[in-house]
Amino acid sequence: MQVSTKWLKDYIDINLTADELADKFTLAGIPVENVIHAGAGLERVVTGRIAELKAHPDSDHLQVCQMDIGAENLLQVVTGAPNVAEGQIVPVALVGAHLPNGQKISKGKMRGVASNGMLCSAGELKLELEGLPIEQQIGIYILPNDTPVGLPAAKVLGLDDDILEFELTANRGDCFSVIGLVRELAVLTKKTPRYPDITVTEDDASEASALVKIGIDAPDLCSRFSARVLTNVKLAPSPEWMVKRLEGAGMRAINNVVDVTNFVMLELGQPLHAYDFDAVVGHELTARRAIAGEALHTLDDTNRLAKGGELVIADAEKAAGLAGIMGGFETEITESTTTVILEAACFNSASIRRTSRAVGIHSEASGRFERGTNVNGTVNALNRVAQLLQDMGACKVCRGVVDVYPNPKPEVKIKFTPAQINARLGTAYTDAEIVGVLEALGFDVAAAGVVDDITDEVADKISGFAKLLGNSVRKLSKTASVEDTLKNFGETVGGMVKTAGMKISSAYEVTVPDWRNDVTLPDDLSEEVARIFGFDKIPSTLPKGNQQGHQSATQNFIDRVKQILSSLGLCEELSFAFTSEAMFDKMRVPADSELRRAIPIMNPLTDEAPLLRTTLLASIFENAARNFARKNEDVRLFEVAPVFLPKALPVTELPRERQQLAGLLMGRRAPKGWSQDAAQVDFYDAKGIVEELLAGLSIANYTVAAGQHYALHPGKTAIFRKGRDTLITVGEVHPAVAEALGIRKKIYVFEADIDTLQKFAAKKFSLEPLPKYPAISRDLAILVGHDTSAGAVEQLIAKNGGTFFKGVTLFDVYTGEHIPADKKSLAFTIEFRSNERTLTDAEADAAFQNILSAVEKDFGATLRS
Repeated sequence: MQVSTKWLKDYIDINLTADELADKFTLAGIPVENVIHAGAGLERVVTGRIAELKAHPDSDHLQVCQMDIGAENLLQVVTGAPNVAEGQIVPVALVGAHLPNGQKISKGKMRGVASNGMLCSAGELKLELEGLPIEQQIGIYILPNDTPVGLPAAKVLGLDDDILEFELTANRGDCFSVIGLVRELAVLTKKTPRYPDITVTEDDASEASALVKIGIDAPDLCSRFSARVLTNVKLAPSPEWMVKRLEGAGMRAINNVVDVTNFVMLELGQPLHAYDFDAVVGHELTARRAIAGEALHTLDDTNRLAKGGELVIADAEKAAGLAGIMGGFETEITESTTTVILEAACFNSASIRRTSRAVGIHSEASGRFERGTNVNGTVNALNRVAQLLQDMGACKVCRGVVDVYPNPKPEVKIKFTPAQINARLGTAYTDAEIVGVLEALGFDVAAAGVVDDITDEVADKISGFAKLLGNSVRKLSKTASVEDTLKNFGETVGGMVKTAGMKISSAYEVTVPDWRNDVTLPDDLSEEVARIFGFDKIPSTLPKGNQQGHQSATQNFIDRVKQILSSLGLCEELSFAFTSEAMFDKMRVPADSELRRAIPIMNPLTDEAPLLRTTLLASIFENAARNFARKNEDVRLFEVAPVFLPKALPVTELPRERQQLAGLLMGRRAPKGWSQDAAQVDFYDAKGIVEELLAGLSIANYTVAAGQHYALHPGKTAIFRKGRDTLITVGEVHPAVAEALGIRKKIYVFEADIDTLQKFAAKKFSLEPLPKYPAISRDLAILVGHDTSAGAVEQLIAKNGGTFFKGVTLFDVYTGEHIPADKKSLAFTIEFRSNERTLTDAEADAAFQNILSAVEKDFGATLRS
């Protein structure tokens, strides 16, 4: 929002510069983002009369002017403008001027004739060219003949003003108006404001309620709907003073009716809209929800289709405007309009914000409704519009206001004590000072009795004495009963309280003014007091005690997981926790899966992601697809983030929130170079990363087996398990999923539950010295059934390896020539070692034979020849 300082001064007498005003507002929690000096560059530009005009002696297009600028002597200026004449009043830039267009003025000669300034055009002064005669658009800007000479041009042109650009927070809707800012300024400067005296002379010949009917069909979205009817309307340009005020606020003048509604919106903070009475079908307006597919032709000459549920203002046949955002094209004010329906309403903030984003329109009106308007300000705003138009002689006002207000807003009352405010702020303001600030801000403050507040000194002494209670009880209980001991304790505390003193505090009850929707709690009152007295006036207090924080065990564990994966070459991603049904479809999530039971978001950032995610794969798939679409096809990503699993929909309690890990690989294994090929990542790259992660977390003795996953290839999925718990699932993404994502490459992913990983990760670590004695290895190549998993064989080998067994590694899997069709060959290297001596071959052979017997017995294995 922006407003001129002149407009503020219309309502309050202040002698502060724009920069001083900006500082005062900002320090009071009403931040001013920028100060624009409208007359910048015009400091040395004055009005002058062309007293004498002669042709240049050495030029056929230059002329020599003798300028009367109110000084003792005339000023000689040479100009080439074709539209100058003796007696004209024009802007004259003096030597030393630095014009708004960047031009600097200095003494000089033009064809041998001295020139001590410059006559200025509208363009050189950065004035609006639209509406000027063509000769003034290309030549010198001509001022009215009765303009005094020697005046600053900025003052004559109405540019001796400063504009404050506010960057207001969403909760201060009351400050999105000139009156709201004046109200604050009056408190900050201790000046008395002059609010407009609003009176309307009504025409008894016609009754508004007999001419127009209004209604509310969506009271949850429109709490109040008010209207007035104006007759004998005469459209005309607005007076210059109003045009200047609108321009200072960044708005363009259109005609008196539209301009007045905009002026009052800026002045009072209540948006209004004017309808052509004859264009409103049935002469009735209703605030209702739009019907899906309903057509709406808005003022920007755009045909729109409602999605359904948006709040609209409708006549008897159709929607006549998007409520709080933009009016309808068919009912706008035109040159033929003679009767006008003025509408002012109070709309639901969230509804207007949602619709504004959906249609991509942000207007001055919608910005105010989004922040909340004063429900009790609609009638006052209507009367102000009627008054201003009446003062211009532009209309007659029908008797009465048509007002629908089904559920009047109750007054907000808050109880507080000054002691509570001082305790919260760390200050020592008196009751009178605190009450004075609140009353100046428009709060009605009434006494509400007294309360007893134990002082901090008493509280500290009681706390210290309580620590001695245990010793007192132990000592006294040797000679007296515990009851007597506690009685003595109570009497002692009572004496301490009397000694230290009790502070009797007055209690107050405030009634919050209806324009302050943001004040609902005692804490809000404390903030009001703090910002008016000045946050810089609150004394600094060092925190007491040890305030050092620390991470939880889970946070430390997640950091460990991230460190391991980063060291393996994966990049961490951070994504929004939102997804969609479309993504579940792409991932082939079963229709009956609990993952489909995602929580809908009431006000989503985008319609493409209206749900809270239930699986982290949704986010990592979306990022992979985005990278691939942008030709970044070599991707190694991971993310640790929460997913949200509700018990049921609609949600009646907080969902179960679990931390998950997901990772993704696709593209080349390493950058293409002269010394290496462009090999693509495969399943074993992903599996290797998983194994390295588990090793880094010191999770051992797990099993790996083929498995199934809705998004993965059925024959290329592995599940790492520890007992009955699933540690990690890894595999190649199903080709149908990759195609749905628009990725024409093989993708490999893994996912895990952080709580499960943390459950089995080693909590303590021990170090072992490097082995002193050599190991003995034996290779075992066996034929087993095609369905026998290598992991199961490894487990059996480890179980039967004996005391000296140290490890087993699968180094070959073979099927094909010389191998029966229902068999496969598995080859392992088995390592044996003693920590105390060198093993003999006989000991190793005995352990190897024991392993061989076990695999032959359990799996029907045979040695491969």
